[in-house]
Amino acid sequence: MEKEPRAPGRPLGRFAERSLAGLIVLLACGTGAGTLLLLVRGEWGPLHDLDHGVVVALNALVADNDVLVTVLNFITDLGARLVLTCVTAVAVVTLLIRRQGRLAVYLIVTGLGSLAIGPVLKLLVGRLRPVVEVPLTGFSGNSFPSGHALGATVTYGSLLLVFLPAIAPRWRKPAIALVALLVTAIGLTRILLGAHFVSDVVAGWLLGVAWLVITAYAFRLWRRERGRPVGELTDGLEPEAAPEVSPAPDEERMLEHPRAAIAELATGWVLIAGVLFGFGLLVTDYADGTFLGLLDREVPLWFAANGTPFWDDVSWWASKIGDTGSIMLVGVLFCPLLLAVWRRWRPVFFLVATMLGELSLFLLSTRTVGRHRPPVENLDGAMPTSSFPSGHVAATLCLYVAIAILVFPRTDRWWRWISVLAAVLLPLAVAASRLYRGMHHPADVIGSILLTLLWVGLLYWVVRPNADLDQGNRPALESEEVGRLDDELIEAGRAG
Repeated sequence: MEKEPRAPGRPLGRFAERSLAGLIVLLACGTGAGTLLLLVRGEWGPLHDLDHGVVVALNALVADNDVLVTVLNFITDLGARLVLTCVTAVAVVTLLIRRQGRLAVYLIVTGLGSLAIGPVLKLLVGRLRPVVEVPLTGFSGNSFPSGHALGATVTYGSLLLVFLPAIAPRWRKPAIALVALLVTAIGLTRILLGAHFVSDVVAGWLLGVAWLVITAYAFRLWRRERGRPVGELTDGLEPEAAPEVSPAPDEERMLEHPRAAIAELATGWVLIAGVLFGFGLLVTDYADGTFLGLLDREVPLWFAANGTPFWDDVSWWASKIGDTGSIMLVGVLFCPLLLAVWRRWRPVFFLVATMLGELSLFLLSTRTVGRHRPPVENLDGAMPTSSFPSGHVAATLCLYVAIAILVFPRTDRWWRWISVLAAVLLPLAVAASRLYRGMHHPADVIGSILLTLLWVGLLYWVVRPNADLDQGNRPALESEEVGRLDDELIEAGRAG
């Protein structure tokens, strides 16, 4: 077989140099734009009036609509630095597992460049944030350019270029449109929430697109130097990598008997909801004079009488393990890694169904039972849901028990026991914190345990999440190879 032509020098080094040169050029353009903006702000009234007029008018328009503000904050968080960093990190690890080191390098360089562009230009331009009557979101630092708009453009754009080959050709244009819509929405929320002026967001979009074009062009030059064909950018950066960047191969049937499985899950869900309602009614109306009633009365009083500032802080952090943001973050990060290693949708379906079922059962139970919070100081303040069952405990239990069910049989290495410990210790910490903070009775925690046992047990019986192991499925990355992930980045710069 004829070997691929070897380019002289070090392609990885030249790619980094081109990316750095592009970054310097971009910073120079940004500095010029910032200087121009400062001059305009000082001397040209129309832009000043437009920027301030639009942000004040939109702030007044949405400030009184709590539901809309909640939605806008959710969308804007998709462009937050922490979220973008986590998404990029998961994608990089996924690519390394699939042995796509060049694409991983591309994401790293592109992401680091966007992280540098925003803060540097903010410092050089020094524009203050808008002043609105009702601040609707938290922010820090200067205003120009919008870091959310810039970061979202670069991150979601680069991910699109990397994973385009995995998308069927007829769906590529809709995928591009969807990413453009997401980036546009994130930028618009910054204006609606009063965090940025219109010109800040437009600048963020333009700078993001420019940096994306520069790094994509550098990657295409890198391919050409290594003797690889350079096709249309709409085919993605590495068209031949489609099998490796695809989440999982097409499965004729994710479940053996889909209709029967859905019917069993629906029937089981209704029965579990009935059991939870019955138990909630029992502890709410008929537990007085019983041992369970004594626990529900005395345990919150004991915690309230023995609280200290130190344990207040510890319990707050422990409680955060089970809040919605933490649960969603762990679930969103775990699912792509599961797909990257095992290339099957069924385990992901099991985890997603676990969390959706937990959420729906919790919301229905808390609404129908309607139990009051313990008659002590509720350290977390008023909550939109009632006391039974504990949503924090149920979510933590369901998530980490489901993860342990998936991880434990899939590796024989020592770290599988970490998943078991997490499934035991984290729910215990969350349960203790919720009791300490006066947010739940002990019976509420028991209700959460009951929910988890019944729902996860039903899903395990119906879905059989580890059936691919019985069918001989092997991981894309063997456990003993985990320590070699770093080598993929080095190998990406070698000819081969």
